[in-house]
Amino acid sequence: MTWIKKLAGWYFSRRALPYWCVLLFDMAVVLVSGLFCYTLDHGVLHTLDQFWPVVGTLSVYLIFFVLGFRITHTYSGVLRYSSFADLYRIAIANLIGITCIIVARWFLKFDTFFVPIRSKELIFVFLMSTFIMFSVRLLIKYLFEKINEDRHLRGAFIYGVKTGGIALAKAIRIEVPARFALRGFVTDEEDMVGHLLQGAKVYGNNEDLIGHMEEQHATALLVSPLKRDELLNNQDFVNRLLDAGIAIYNFDTAQKWDGHSAISASQIREVQIEDLLPRDEIQVDLEAVARLLSSKRVLITGSAGSIGSEMVRQIAKFGPQKLILVDEAETPQHDIRLMMKRDFPDIDAVTIVTSITNQSRMESIFNAYRPQFVFHAAAYKHVPMMEDNPSEAVLNNIQGTRTIADLSVKYGVKKFVMVSTDKAVNPTNVMGCSKRICEIYVQSLDKALKEGRVPGHENAENVTQFVTTRFGNVLGSNGSVIPLFREQIRKGGPVTVTHPDIIRFFMLIPEACKLVLEAGTMGKGGEIFVFDMGKPVKIAELARRMIKLSGAKNVDIQFTGLRDGEKLYEEVLNDAEITKPTFNNKIKIAQVREYDYDEVCGWIDDLVAISRNYDNMATVRQMKQIVPEYKSQHSVYEALDHE
Repeated sequence: MTWIKKLAGWYFSRRALPYWCVLLFDMAVVLVSGLFCYTLDHGVLHTLDQFWPVVGTLSVYLIFFVLGFRITHTYSGVLRYSSFADLYRIAIANLIGITCIIVARWFLKFDTFFVPIRSKELIFVFLMSTFIMFSVRLLIKYLFEKINEDRHLRGAFIYGVKTGGIALAKAIRIEVPARFALRGFVTDEEDMVGHLLQGAKVYGNNEDLIGHMEEQHATALLVSPLKRDELLNNQDFVNRLLDAGIAIYNFDTAQKWDGHSAISASQIREVQIEDLLPRDEIQVDLEAVARLLSSKRVLITGSAGSIGSEMVRQIAKFGPQKLILVDEAETPQHDIRLMMKRDFPDIDAVTIVTSITNQSRMESIFNAYRPQFVFHAAAYKHVPMMEDNPSEAVLNNIQGTRTIADLSVKYGVKKFVMVSTDKAVNPTNVMGCSKRICEIYVQSLDKALKEGRVPGHENAENVTQFVTTRFGNVLGSNGSVIPLFREQIRKGGPVTVTHPDIIRFFMLIPEACKLVLEAGTMGKGGEIFVFDMGKPVKIAELARRMIKLSGAKNVDIQFTGLRDGEKLYEEVLNDAEITKPTFNNKIKIAQVREYDYDEVCGWIDDLVAISRNYDNMATVRQMKQIVPEYKSQHSVYEALDHE
């Protein structure tokens, strides 16, 4: 009785109606094809004379075709999404039918009871019915696509004519609901220009392209995963597209495409400004990093910040024994706590709200959890804010770093990795100078440990290794220009840029963190690693592109003048510094001046004592004595440089 219920409950349900329609149509095709082929072979008069016996014979034969349809489920596909896979299933189904008929005729002597149908007629029935079934499916698909093209779909060209471009074309044609109507392809290969792909013409990537896109009413360019680098390296092409108001879509860079599998339409998204900045893909040996951090106790300061939070996510993937996460910002730290419970429920993570300047609290944390690796990302980083609060820059950035570094030595941390900044090179502001002093301290401490000159750690073996990583701005970090510009554009402008010629280096947060992890774990101690930040970006041009990408109208750019302590451009290396290569061509080791640990300790003791009086001029004066290359710009502290 079960099969009867199944038959009544599904095979005759409303949901199954389209399947029955397809099945009945395919059955009719087989019957008509059989009659047609029989008529061709025997003539019209003979067929009319034997019409009902022939129909009866074909009806019996049809049972075997239905068996093939059932095995291959030819009727269950959605006709408007038909592909060559459907042709394959139809051919196999019909082949099963023909084969069964031939076997039945041989063993059951069908010709004794039914009208004899010749083998060549059966072959023609197979070919004709297969052709008709697939042709009708393609016709339905074509009509569906043409109808949809006229219903608010966005005309699109695809940049790329090889595997990636074809995969994109297939993806947008089967997307539900559809977003794009394919109007053409774009290629850099001259021999492909003028050809047809997927029914669309191939155009050359030249000055006439925008005109061709306008003629075809195409307002979007979809970039093949294989053409992303070519697009980024052709900034003139990008500018022409944006100037023409053409939206650019690409394959989600957060996902990898293997070059063979189908592309899902969900992986096609409109580009953000981060996607259009020219930069090379960064390769990192994450397996080596994983081997070092797996099953280890890892402490991360500044865990709720832009860099720190990304490092939490990346390190959590390596399966550490315990994560000790420290930040003084309660709400962002609570977000990290929730993220860990949601995304990494199996990781033992401790989220602690406290300041790295709280000596007794930090000591209790080190004593309780005994971290083996420390990633120190906590710092005050906003340049104008620290120009107004130099004492806080000293107490948090410098004294806080010293506290964490000293505790790392005391409690036997294997490696201490400090996140620094390009603003520490030839600093022109308090923040940059404070980070340079942090670099000086941890480097001198590492050297003193290796020489056995730190009291209580005279044995130079198995001492803490101190590594510094130095890089520029990260895209989308808290307080960076991109979130600020987005908010200003959303409000209708103006977009504020400090100077028309100001430039900055940019890197994606995940990329920067991967380099920090590789440099930090591979370093032997004492190094200052600098990252290849790629090509510098003009901030005014960045603002213009963001306005164009947003589609906003009448949004102006307003130049406000350089802020206190701000440079027109950032450096990654001091003029007197040189670099040497490392395990990664994106990472170099800076050759910098070495300092005596005892002398540095005395300087910092004096600096901290002065900063506790909150005398801004006296504090900055002492900072300039420690870092003579610190020359203030657009700041009240410029007066100190003339003393």
